[in-house]
Parts: sequence; C-alpha cells; structure tokens
Amino acid sequence: MLKKSLILFIGVFLSLASCKVNYSFTGAQTGTAKTVSISYFTNIAPLNNPSLSQLFTEKLKDKFVRETPLKLIDDNGDMRLSGRIIDYTVSPVAIQQNVTAAQNRLTITIQVKFVNITDSKYDFEKSFSNFEDFDATKSLSAVEGDLVNAICDKIVQNIFNDAVINW
Repeated sequence: MLKKSLILFIGVFLSLASCKVNYSFTGAQTGTAKTVSISYFTNIAPLNNPSLSQLFTEKLKDKFVRETPLKLIDDNGDMRLSGRIIDYTVSPVAIQQNVTAAQNRLTITIQVKFVNITDSKYDFEKSFSNFEDFDATKSLSAVEGDLVNAICDKIVQNIFNDAVINW
C-alpha cells in the first residue's frame, strides 16, 4: 500500500512539475510572442504640444514592459505598435447663459497600427481618442501638463486593452 501511494505521489508530482501556467494580474494575453517593438509616435496635429510625442511613446513602452512578459526591442518585435498623434484640440463644453464657457475640453486623438506577427487575427489599425475637462477660468498652459498626462494614461490603457487583453 505504501509503495502504491509513493508511486501515485511521484506520478502526480511529475505531471504537475511539467505543467507551465502563465498568469498575469493584468489579464494580458501575449500568446507565443516574446518581444514588442514600439515606434516613436510623431505629432502631426495642427495644434502641437512639443513634448506630447515623447511622453506618449514612453508611457506606451512603460505599460508593455511593466504589465507583460514581453521584451522591448527597437525593431521587428513579435508585436509591433506604431502610429501618430493626429489631433490635439481645445473646445468649450459647458456653455452658460451668458454664452461663455464654464468648462473647456482638451481632446487628444492618436492613430495606432498594431501588428501581431504570431497571430494576425489581433491586428488592428484605428484611432483612439480621449479628453479631460478643465475650468475655463484657467489657461490651458496652467493645466496642460496634468491634463496631457491623464489623457495619455487613458489612451495607453485603451491601446493596451485592445492589443493584449482582448476582452
């Protein structure tokens, strides 16, 4: 009886030891991909924030490095992200009785191309847009840094979700 139990224990141990489970707290599904390359996102928006390209590109790289097992490489990754910033606008959103805006909205739109070499059914090319509202009594330059950071974080999360979460 002891011999059978020992053989059963060894058999179960060996079968479990040979299993590999990939678990991610973010829900990222990278499949067989091992690398990711993220190109610099150029800014072609008519209204231009000079630091936006660098900020956005670095936030996107950081997201993929922190929340996936993928290794960031310069070119030809198993997953590839490229694109450009196509819109950066400020518009009034909350008009008051005296026809002045109580709030303004900063909107950023980024066109993204995602290519998954290991599984092309996840490829996409589309635009991502998001915004933040701010008090119209404040100048854009006074609040721009915080707004741009918040908007970029939202867009990066949306791109990440579409590329590797696949919900």
